[in-house]
Amino acid sequence: MPDTRIVVAMSGGVDSSVAAALLAEQGHDVVGLSMQLYDQSGNQSFGSCCTIDDLHDARRVAAAIGIPHYILNLEQRFQDTVVSNFVREYASGRTPLPCAHCNSDLKFSTLLERARGFGADRVATGHYARVETRAGGRILLKRSADTAKDQSYFLFSLTQDQLAAAVFPVGTLLKPAVRREAQRLGLTVADKADSQEICFVPDGDYASFVARQEPAVAHAGPIVNQQGDVLGAHEGIHRFTVGQRKGLGVSGAIPLYVLKIDVDASAVTVGPRAALDQTTLMASGVNWIAVDAPASWTPVAAQIRHRHRAAAGRVRALEHGRAEFEFETPQPAITPGQAVVFYDDDVVVGGGWID
Repeated sequence: MPDTRIVVAMSGGVDSSVAAALLAEQGHDVVGLSMQLYDQSGNQSFGSCCTIDDLHDARRVAAAIGIPHYILNLEQRFQDTVVSNFVREYASGRTPLPCAHCNSDLKFSTLLERARGFGADRVATGHYARVETRAGGRILLKRSADTAKDQSYFLFSLTQDQLAAAVFPVGTLLKPAVRREAQRLGLTVADKADSQEICFVPDGDYASFVARQEPAVAHAGPIVNQQGDVLGAHEGIHRFTVGQRKGLGVSGAIPLYVLKIDVDASAVTVGPRAALDQTTLMASGVNWIAVDAPASWTPVAAQIRHRHRAAAGRVRALEHGRAEFEFETPQPAITPGQAVVFYDDDVVVGGGWID
């Protein structure tokens, strides 16, 4: 695709900066776009992602590689799409995955919209993932070459149209190679640390953030064992997630873990580690990428958390965008609200949200 106009999402980090620089070096007509996701006036504290410093870094990189750079104000869309979902999920006894909503539902969809306004039909990001076109025209989403940095898990909701436009320039590289490329290209962000925490909860105190956004969630309820005996009380279900061990406020003869969150009763059920193991899950909002929705059982591996090693099993599609998955061996802490992504080796078959 020589001399193609490509819009690149530039976060100010090393990955997206190298993505833009490599495409420019290859002779493409590159346009850099950065997204302002929250008020940068200094009245609020944020983490190490999408800050005003990141926007300045992106602009400096764009200037260094000689491409135009624009900043999009997406504060309201970020609030509506990502933050509101985060609060609503915790208030519903689920554990949200804001990075997946942000990457697919906000950033990628917005990038594609704006790219077409710039006369571009390709969009690039610094994600560690790969795209490939199968014979017959279906576009595949695949794991990156760097399995430790792979981000395909967060991109499961991309459509065929979005994948057809997607370019992931660092998806074939290992992270150390990306930093070496940044050094070779003379980029000032070559040694910049990766962002880790959720940008709008920089101190990691999700419960306090949710309570500030939705004060009604902070009401007491019982902590019970599997037999229904009351062991203690809590100050709101938004403080808990399935699989949680620390900060329960109760103790026992053995370590206790959160097994279930009952929104209607405002009850949190705790029990032993072994009780976390499950062999089945149901998912909704399922997006199929590599195949049409399979009506019969199909062998795949399922990844239920970003750092979870995909486990073997079988999946089948149900009505209304839902799916059922059965693991070959029990898996701990299958958590409502998290994503489940189905893989065939390194190919993303599809994915959805754990119910």
